[in-house]
Amino acid sequence: MNSSNPNLKTLLSGKNPQEVASQLLMNNTNPIFGNLIKMAQNGDTKGVEEFARNVFKERGRDFDEEFSQFMSNFK
Repeated sequence: MNSSNPNLKTLLSGKNPQEVASQLLMNNTNPIFGNLIKMAQNGDTKGVEEFARNVFKERGRDFDEEFSQFMSNFK
């Protein structure tokens, strides 16, 4: 860890990775991303999936294929 960045040291101090990720996500100021975080916190998995599908579609990629490849890493 770089001691020249006290904010990073403070952020990581005594926290597990989930706590750090959560804190970083909550400090994001992008309203679209903020809405996505709220959906996830409220258990709106269909809304999160729809968001992801739209992002993939906009980029000309296939969500189902990409997700299948991603999940194959955990078998």
